[in-house]
Amino acid sequence: MTRQSISFTKPNDEWLKAQVKNEEYTSKSELINDLIRQARKQQVQVDFIRAKLDKSERSGFTDDTKEQILKQSKFLLNGQI
Repeated sequence: MTRQSISFTKPNDEWLKAQVKNEEYTSKSELINDLIRQARKQQVQVDFIRAKLDKSERSGFTDDTKEQILKQSKFLLNGQI
């Protein structure tokens, strides 16, 4: 594992210390690594949603009402294609 030296603002450092003090994490390093893992996972989800939105926008728009779209979505979710 590589070592890094980083600086925190006072409020952020106090929050980190509080998490360790409350025994949520054993160290600030463990907490920072967990936050980075969460951010990476969230980025994967954001990228997935962005790709779906881009694909949808490229496929064109519909004149269906929101009620019609909702009905069709529920129909598809129930496995009735």
